[in-house]
Amino acid sequence: MSSSSALLTSQLSSLPLIARGKVRDNYAVGNDRILMVASDRISAFDVIMGQPIPGKGRLLTQMALWWFEQLKGICPNHLTGIDPASVVSASEAEQIRGRSMLVRRLRPIAVEAVVRGYLAGSGWQEYRQSQSVCGVPLPAGLQNASKLPRPIYTPAAKAAVGEHDENISYERTVEIAGPSVAAQIRDFSLALYTRAAALALQKGIIIADTKFEFGLDETGQVVLMDEVLTPDSSRYWPAAEYREGINPPSYDKQYLRDWLETAQVDGRPWPKRAPAPELPAEVIANTAARYREALKALTGQELAE
Repeated sequence: MSSSSALLTSQLSSLPLIARGKVRDNYAVGNDRILMVASDRISAFDVIMGQPIPGKGRLLTQMALWWFEQLKGICPNHLTGIDPASVVSASEAEQIRGRSMLVRRLRPIAVEAVVRGYLAGSGWQEYRQSQSVCGVPLPAGLQNASKLPRPIYTPAAKAAVGEHDENISYERTVEIAGPSVAAQIRDFSLALYTRAAALALQKGIIIADTKFEFGLDETGQVVLMDEVLTPDSSRYWPAAEYREGINPPSYDKQYLRDWLETAQVDGRPWPKRAPAPELPAEVIANTAARYREALKALTGQELAE
């Protein structure tokens, strides 16, 4: 997979650009739909890397569409089912092929709906200090990577690109979204994670944690949006290599984060802010390989060309 085939930034002239996120470029299609184009950008520590991961945007789209199908019936989602190529010019169809979704335009809810089934990352660090995660008390004696007695909902406030999301209490989500919407987001998130985690475990993958995003449609209904359960938004561990007490190997971008922890810029450790260090070809290739392993293990599919 060569970097020449990668898409760092989409360039569509047939539709007005709404915004560019860390990974996705969103274009308006009339007043009620959005064309979401998944680029090959990758971010870590809320900083977008300068080099793309070839094929990543197509892989994220393929995996997200697979998950939307598996999770049908739990809550509405934003998919329209319409071919994205039908809303761009013929000359732009190849640019978005396999990496785009035409979705309903919703009013985003400013809450990252995080669900954790295992202690990992910042959750493990917080547990060591307070025996809780985001205010949720947990039993004593848990270790790094321990499975929690039951999945917990630990929301965060969405931050602007380049800023860090802030962990918040459930009570704060009630203030942001109102009691009814906050409860629906929590309950939908736990139900989505529970079904996904069980399905993934059958395929030999542990989903340690994940995050969902929701919006409101014109009737005020809560709708699942953005992307779901990809290696960008989830911590994937191979079940066969899982050991409590240590950080398991992962199919997600933890490999990239680990490399960045040791990266140097001008002879000093990278301070985890832009500009990002240049990624070596080996890091790009190994990151891409981990994402493809996750797709294959989970769905049985290769990356569609």
